[in-house]
Amino acid sequence: MSEAIKKKIERLREEIRRHDYLYYVLAQPEVSDKEYDDLLRELKELEKKYPQFVSQDSPTQRVSGELQEGFRVVRHRRKMLSLDNVYSFEELDDWNERVQKALNEENIEYVVELKIDGVSANLTYENGRFALGATRGDGEQGEDVTQNLRTIRSIPLVLLGENLPGLLEVRGEVYMKYHDFILLNKERQKSNEVLFANPRNAAAGSLKLLDTNVVAGRNLNFLAHSLGDYRGAEIKSHWQFLALVRNWGLPINPFSKLCKSAQEVKRFCLDWQERRRELPYDIDGVVIKINRLDYQNALGSTMKSPRWAIAYKFPAHQATTEVVRINLQVGRTGVITPVAELKPVECGGVTIRHATLHNFDEIRRLGIKEGDRVLIERAGEVIPKVVKVVQSRGKKAVRIPLFCPICKGKVVKESEEEVAYRCINPSCPAQLERGLLHFASRSAMDIEGMGESVVAQLVKKGLVRSLIDIYHLSKEQLLSLELFKDKKADNLLRAIENSKKRPLSRLLYALGIRHVGEKAAVILAQRFSNLDRLMKAKVSDLVAIHEIGQVMAESIVDFFNSKVAKQLVKDLKTAGLNTEESPLEVRKFPLNGKTVVFTGELKDFRRFEAEDLVRRFGGRVSSTVSRNTDIVVTGDNPGAKFAKAKQLGIKIIDEEEFSKLVEAS
Repeated sequence: MSEAIKKKIERLREEIRRHDYLYYVLAQPEVSDKEYDDLLRELKELEKKYPQFVSQDSPTQRVSGELQEGFRVVRHRRKMLSLDNVYSFEELDDWNERVQKALNEENIEYVVELKIDGVSANLTYENGRFALGATRGDGEQGEDVTQNLRTIRSIPLVLLGENLPGLLEVRGEVYMKYHDFILLNKERQKSNEVLFANPRNAAAGSLKLLDTNVVAGRNLNFLAHSLGDYRGAEIKSHWQFLALVRNWGLPINPFSKLCKSAQEVKRFCLDWQERRRELPYDIDGVVIKINRLDYQNALGSTMKSPRWAIAYKFPAHQATTEVVRINLQVGRTGVITPVAELKPVECGGVTIRHATLHNFDEIRRLGIKEGDRVLIERAGEVIPKVVKVVQSRGKKAVRIPLFCPICKGKVVKESEEEVAYRCINPSCPAQLERGLLHFASRSAMDIEGMGESVVAQLVKKGLVRSLIDIYHLSKEQLLSLELFKDKKADNLLRAIENSKKRPLSRLLYALGIRHVGEKAAVILAQRFSNLDRLMKAKVSDLVAIHEIGQVMAESIVDFFNSKVAKQLVKDLKTAGLNTEESPLEVRKFPLNGKTVVFTGELKDFRRFEAEDLVRRFGGRVSSTVSRNTDIVVTGDNPGAKFAKAKQLGIKIIDEEEFSKLVEAS
């Protein structure tokens, strides 16, 4: 019986891998998304029922379900070189002449590939199985991001076919499509998070996340483009390499082409220079490589770039103009962004009057001052940016502000790792609207009826200038707003009144203190019991709490030491808001004193929300199963923790049973 189940599981895995190949490599799917999901669901159910047959290379095991502790540094077997760039066909001709002269050969084949604007990654396969994934780093060593790369469905965990190489290093590009980038930024905007500047920035940030569940939700993609080290295979040309990895299950760019002449290469470049907007992802040029590997080896490389490859960069829309002044804009999260106000100039058919300078590190790098003449570029033919200073005329350097240009509140840089400077005044008008939405959100004060349109009207009419103003709204004021009638006004006022009863943990989260999420808010509320005690805490008191780090501790102290925050807290207490966490709530919860482990993908809860519920009501959450574990809560694809719990005889409940325990509290 068990052997038959094992064979069925293996058949399902092979079938799913075949469909992945058809979808991601050949772009010729044979089944609908639902049929594919049904196969995956069947495999998950079998592995859940027979955990002894779960393997790390199963299609169900792409997400670890656990937070990583950090990224170790790994050395590449072969150095990952960066490409030299050319910006004209004259420069491309010069490169080609050098190549022909060095090889003493005029009849050369080239492989041309679209240059995707993404993040380089190095995949290592051992005996056909994905063993290691790393970032490019400095070219010689990068960071081990294997678990994050495993979440990308276009990266096979097991190569297809037989006679696979014993070792294979494949270099490629991790990227995000426009559609997924737009959706991601919309989600971040709703969560009051800093937006990503472009798809490449989003892909790079995603690869550095420690939570693989979040990475899996980013819909990253991968295309193979280069060969690293290999053993056990005969590869004579780059074109052959691309065909081999495609047959083994790795996706390559379908528009790659083998060219017999330099003229054919140029026609390809010109063609895609015009067609680039047809693609669902960013490209900024074409990569040209000498096809034969023996020619590549003969040409060799410089310290940083191969002599056998070059990147032809598409010409950007550029123009020169003068910086009239540099303004400071305050974003919805308090981030202060310098923006250059420019003397109007035509660039690519559009009049440009402003260009982002991103941050103060970028100002320092450019050495830009008001009055300078600068070269600007429409990046991606849309967003204007300053490329460089072409004539230094300005005298006054831009200084990092000590106080917010809008509200005069304190400006801080929270850590050396961050480049952003922020206004930490919670009532800053520039941040007010997003702050109100966060304050009223379901996970915070849960004020039903205070959505985006209502908040926008309240701020626009000046009825709410601070969080405290919510609690002084009258029915007459609400009726003065568009679309408000008696019942709607009464319902909102009732929701506002009910929010005063929320526990301290919800209030702490609602205040929007930097780095304090729902989990930290619960921990702080339970530890200090009331707001007054927390406001008196020092950094040393906070870091003594296991879950609170130095950065979060300093952020909390800075927040409560500000005059604005002190006045806000005083006003909220006067308005009758609850500033305590009741210990009685802890004793009521059935999991009080229990150690709980979650495993698998939860459907009705986000993982941190479920963990917060356990902590809120007296339980302890652990990431590992041991004899000290009281209960294991399983979702879909539970993995090894489920098997270990069964082995140790620990109580196992599903998400539905957990929900009943929560409701019973």
